[in-house]
Parts: sequence; C-alpha cells; structure tokens
Amino acid sequence: MITVKDIVSELEKLAPLSYQESYDNAGLIVGSLDMEANSALLCFDITEEIIDEAIDTKTNLVISHHPVIFGGLKKINGKNATERIVIKAIQNNIALYAAHTNLDSVRGGINTTLAEKLGLSDIKILSQSEKILFKIVTFVPETYSGKVRQALFEAGAGHIGNYDSCSYNIKGTGTFRGDDNTNPFAGKKGLFHNEQEIRIETVTQKEYLDKIISALKQNHPYEEPAYDIYQLENKYENAGIGAIGVLPEYIDAVEFLTNIKKNLSVKVIRHNDLFKKVKTVAVCGGSGSGYIDEAIAAGADIFVTGDCKYHQFTDFQNRIILADTGHFESEYFATEIFYNTIKKKFPNFAAKLSHGIINPVQYF
Repeated sequence: MITVKDIVSELEKLAPLSYQESYDNAGLIVGSLDMEANSALLCFDITEEIIDEAIDTKTNLVISHHPVIFGGLKKINGKNATERIVIKAIQNNIALYAAHTNLDSVRGGINTTLAEKLGLSDIKILSQSEKILFKIVTFVPETYSGKVRQALFEAGAGHIGNYDSCSYNIKGTGTFRGDDNTNPFAGKKGLFHNEQEIRIETVTQKEYLDKIISALKQNHPYEEPAYDIYQLENKYENAGIGAIGVLPEYIDAVEFLTNIKKNLSVKVIRHNDLFKKVKTVAVCGGSGSGYIDEAIAAGADIFVTGDCKYHQFTDFQNRIILADTGHFESEYFATEIFYNTIKKKFPNFAAKLSHGIINPVQYF
C-alpha cells in the first residue's frame, strides 16, 4: 500500500517544507498523511474543475503548485470557490497537497528547471537563502566520538558544498556531577567527575535537525548528552529564490526572446528596450520582480520573470533587460517536476497530469 505520506515524503526530499517563505502555505492542506493514495492528479492551481476531475477519475490525492488555501479561512460554508473546493475534497476523501515556494527554492525545482529550459549552463541560485544552515556542537567521551560523529553524518550533518563528513574536533575536559537519580556512564553519582571528551562541531540544514538530534541521543553514551544548536547567518548556495546561468555565447536579445517564446510556449513577452546582446541570464518563476536588483548585482544582461510592474520597466531602463513572460508561463512545468519525482520512486503509481491545467490569464 502506498500512502499519501509516501508520496509527499518524496516531494519533500526534493523541496523540504522548511524552505518555504514565511507567508506561504505549502504542505498537506486537506486530508491525512496516513490515507492510502490510489492515484495522484497533478495540477498548477486547484480549481473546482480539478476536484470534479479527481472525483470522476476516482483519484484521492491532488498535488498542486499553488496552495488552494493561501490566506486564512474563518468560515467554510461554500460562499467562494476556495471554500467549495475544501468542502468537496473533504466530502469525497480527497487529500490536497501543495509545493509552492519550497519548490521555487531548491535545485531541481522551478527556477533551475526554468534556467535549463532556456538553455543556460553553470546554473547557480540567484538569491541564496539565509537562516537555513545550523551548527551542531556536542561533547563526547573520546572512545565514543567516532560512533557519534558517524551517526551525525548518516542523519544528514556534515555537508559543505560537494564535500561530506565535514566536522571539526577538539580535545577537552568535561565536568559533571550526577545526583541520586542518575546512573552516570563515567564517574559515580554524587561525586564531581572530569572526563576527557571530544568537542564535535558540524553543520546541517534546517530540515535535518530533528533527525540529527535523535541520532545524537541514541548513540551518545551519556544519560544527558550536552549539545548546542546555532543558527548561522551564512548563505546556503543550494537553496534560494531565482537562478542565474549563461548561454554558450552572446546573442541578440530579440533572438533570445524568440527562444523564450518557443521553449516556454509563451504568446506575449512584455519587455523594456532590447539595448544589448545577452549571455548572462537571471530567471525567477512566478512573481519575481522583487529580485531585479539581485539580478543586476549578479551581472545579468536580462532577467526573465513574471508580474513586473509598469514603473519597473522604466526604472531599470538601460540597466538590465526585463522580460516578463507572465506568471503561469514561467512556472507551469511544476507538474512535470511532480511527475518525474514521483515516477522515479514509484514507477507503477498512477500519477497523471490534469486535463484542466490552464492559464487563468487569457490574451485577446
């Protein structure tokens, strides 16, 4: 039996929920993780038509990019589309799941995929995330330091760039005294004790913290292992919003916009003056106009995104080319990412793209 948890756990290995923006509502929105998942319907937005399609096809898991509940719901009485969707999903035992800004923020997610679709190489995160990295420090008797260190690595600690098993180790002396309710690993209860210990320092990402602390406690010989957790200010190169890469050579901006229309099936591109050739390209799927300054600072010749405002086209004139493809057009392929991620782990699971994936913005 494959459960909803099995499916969403695979998606969250790619796009951990801890990477979503503070305003977002990614994750399981309706339903139980313990439900059996008979099949999954993949979509961009959850509409009433999507729910009807799930009912008609007897599908009990709908996975979308945009969360169906974005703001708070004070009442659920069917007065608007969101309320009707939630009611109908609950009545028909359909789970609703969304991977939104967490999918935007990871390698293999929206923005690096967008960069690949536009033919870029040497792809990096444009605006790297902060407060993702944590330092774990613990103090272990010398004879157990190898066991504890390895347990930390296996739980997800110690990755720096392309290196793993990274740690720093210092010898020192730990002191403690247990009361009458203790059973100390070293020394005797009620007596002050010195123990030669190794201070182990290593780093990890936010999503691994609980697993690492659990592994530490399970493998540490002390009844009450001491450990510290520090949130780091370092930027994390493997997570963040947007992406930047390079084309094989400089090309005319008009030619690049033509390639965008072809590769993304875009009908219209809003842009400012095409005043130079382009090679370094920054992208941000969805509403990315807030990252124009980052694109300029990174040396981009052109910034491909959606939802640019009128004055941004004039404010950044002669500084960077803005190419607004539209919100939907710059990230509609989220469903492809869902499909490939699920099928890689569960090749026989019935995951299917919805027939109702349409751009809500139409062009006359």
